[in-house]
Amino acid sequence: QVILAESGGGLVQAGGSLRLSCAASGRPFGSHDLAWYRQAPGKERELLATMNRSGGATYTSDSVRERFTVSRDNPKRPTYLKIKDLKPKDRGVYYCRVGLEWGRGTQVTVSS
Repeated sequence: QVILAESGGGLVQAGGSLRLSCAASGRPFGSHDLAWYRQAPGKERELLATMNRSGGATYTSDSVRERFTVSRDNPKRPTYLKIKDLKPKDRGVYYCRVGLEWGRGTQVTVSS
């Protein structure tokens, strides 16, 4: 079982930036990608970006690509999601997922 733990959320002013972390422990990822999601209040959880085993990142839209960056230093280190130019609409709980395993999420709040 992979155990995932997100961190790095908080209250940020609009226009600021955050770097969220997803740390994994337990068995290796295997062939699974790591995915980042956001769940805004009252909305469905939405996929933002994924990182494959080789470190390649894909984003679900150009608008996400403009402000979100997935990265990691090496496969044994946390995976990061950097968000720049934060907007009130970015508010929500951010989750990472590997296969069927989810972390508990980290809350991001943006003040205008």
